[in-house]
Amino acid sequence: MTQADTTKANEENGPPSNGAGKLARAQKAAASSWRQIGAAAGALVLCVSAYYWISSRNVESTDDAFTDGRAIAIAPQVAGQVTSLEVRDNQFVHKGDPLIHIDQRQFLIDRDQAKGALDTAKAQLQGFRYGSEIARKNFPAQLAQTQAQLATAQAVEARAAADYQRQKSLPPKATTQQELDAAAAAWKQAKAQVALAEAQVLAAQPVPQRIGEADTQVGQLQGQVESAQARLDQANLNLSWSTVAAPQDGWVTKRNVEVGNYVAPGQQIMSLVSPEVWVTANFKENQLARMRPGQPVDITVDGYPQLKLKGHVESIQLGAGSKFTAFPPENATGNFVKIVQRVPVKIAIDSGLDPALPLPLGLSVTPRVFLK
Repeated sequence: MTQADTTKANEENGPPSNGAGKLARAQKAAASSWRQIGAAAGALVLCVSAYYWISSRNVESTDDAFTDGRAIAIAPQVAGQVTSLEVRDNQFVHKGDPLIHIDQRQFLIDRDQAKGALDTAKAQLQGFRYGSEIARKNFPAQLAQTQAQLATAQAVEARAAADYQRQKSLPPKATTQQELDAAAAAWKQAKAQVALAEAQVLAAQPVPQRIGEADTQVGQLQGQVESAQARLDQANLNLSWSTVAAPQDGWVTKRNVEVGNYVAPGQQIMSLVSPEVWVTANFKENQLARMRPGQPVDITVDGYPQLKLKGHVESIQLGAGSKFTAFPPENATGNFVKIVQRVPVKIAIDSGLDPALPLPLGLSVTPRVFLK
């Protein structure tokens, strides 16, 4: 070993009893350990980053999402006082189940009045129908009768004229003035009967018009019957509306009616939340490039972390959320500032729901869409 090597070894190790040498050696060991730890940590961070990138590069997620569904507003269609309430808050009802009953007495009276008016109109219509059938027989018969009477009167008039002419042609000694005057009077009377018969024939001649008049009256009564039937149908409909029934299955929410309240048509008395629930997720516009309907989705619910829901992308709204606000932005005026838009995506829930744990609408969820 050369002198230089010996000197270097002494500098590195130093004599066993030298405290400064021990401290230097400890510092060097600690620095070496920290370098090893740093290298390991860097490798770990690199591995985690690589794993995160690999595992998330085909996944899009957002926390701007919530449960959604149909909330149907329930309102009566007739006015009246509530006589009974058949449901409680948050009760599940089936389609057709009664929700409230409105006082029916006025609707029963209206129905009975409409029924009476309909019966009267039907009776009048039947009477005019009989009259129309009779008119089709009587009016032609009356015309034939007047024509026969005219023919009879004409025959009588001809005979009276002949009698008068015969009396007038006789020698004065063969007749008397009284007989001549009687023949003349009989002839005049026969002429009057002919004129009367001709007038009667003229009055009886418009047979089709008189039959048409009878048919017109039948048509008017038919319209009255239909109008009365419509009023009866409306009365029956109002009576049925006095019972407000559930239009579909669902949970009763936001009930704001009690027995004794007076309700009016169109007044919202409660809402009905349907059992069908989905997720509306508002993704950023730069997250939609590879998103398509049918892609699988994992869903976690903030309120129920034990639920592990599975679903799929059902549809993507054709318009950003800002487009359908009450006051959409007008970028053509003023200074323009670009803002990342969000587009609602409807996600259907396929599995994972607990029947004993219905999902209220509006709960915060986190969907993870697996892109294909």
